[in-house]
Amino acid sequence: MQALVLEKPGSFASREVPEPAPPGPGEAVVRVEAVGICGTDYAGYRGTMPYFSYPRIPGHELSVVVVAVGEGVTNVAIGDRCCVEPYLNCQACHSCRRGLTNCCEHNQTLGVHCDGGLQPLSTLPARKLHRSPQLTPAENALVETLAIGCHAINRAAPTQPETVLVIGAGPIGLSAMEFARLAGSRVILMDMTESRLAFARDRLGVSETLLATGTPDDEQTLHSMTEGRMAEVVVDATGSHQSMSSSLALCSYGGRLVYVGITQQNLSFSHAAVMHRRELSILASRNALPGDFTRIIRLIEKQQIDTRPWITHRVPFAETAAVFPTLLEPGSGVLKAVVEMPSA
Repeated sequence: MQALVLEKPGSFASREVPEPAPPGPGEAVVRVEAVGICGTDYAGYRGTMPYFSYPRIPGHELSVVVVAVGEGVTNVAIGDRCCVEPYLNCQACHSCRRGLTNCCEHNQTLGVHCDGGLQPLSTLPARKLHRSPQLTPAENALVETLAIGCHAINRAAPTQPETVLVIGAGPIGLSAMEFARLAGSRVILMDMTESRLAFARDRLGVSETLLATGTPDDEQTLHSMTEGRMAEVVVDATGSHQSMSSSLALCSYGGRLVYVGITQQNLSFSHAAVMHRRELSILASRNALPGDFTRIIRLIEKQQIDTRPWITHRVPFAETAAVFPTLLEPGSGVLKAVVEMPSA
């Protein structure tokens, strides 16, 4: 069967790979229906993702159908449509034993540390499959993106009276925004690109936005918008070390700052004047937990999350290598692209 392999930064190739063997105990063989493309994939293509290794079959935002199950598998059956929790945890380290499977000390994420879904068939631990029979393939491919934002908001635990400032209007920032709204909090979305903010206002119903300048003026604008309180919760989804360093100044006294974006650069901020004086809590947010996937499936089924505006581009599998570079162009207008795999 043909797989799409990212051989090195900037270089895709179609390669023949063997079909999966019959599944072993606890395993399932799945047919891939759809693959969401996310910032991790773009960073892998650019060569800027710190956890990415090459050559690699990308793809971790997956909609799949079960075609075979191994001994002992009871949570899914042949024919089930599922979304995939792509973080393959060891189940034995201290983090896993504490239930923190999202930050397993030996984590292998599909499409990043090990081969992912841009291939017709794959073998996965059945425990990583979440049945979602009512969701379309494109909706299933969106669940993992939403799970990242869900986990980030869970880390901060905002309450209804609080203001949540989400910095970065890409897919992860917008997913955090969705769950901040579900928490009943006031949400302000901040980005340096007006077209992204316009998309959020027009298509996602975001009522309050802040066009960032990257200067102290941003702090003054937020100060005015919040009557001097600033934001009790700030979620930085930019991956920019400049933004991540300056976002502390946007937090209220006693506020919480969640870093869900990733940077390889060092962060720099004033401890005494900002962090200590305001008694801020700084939190990292990595991946997501199984319960996040279950919750999101139910929210989409109940139409409490409208996924229709999210899917802006659909790409046939055979055209992915050619189309992929165009998705990186500033004028592409892409929010979420989904690769549609060939039907069985």
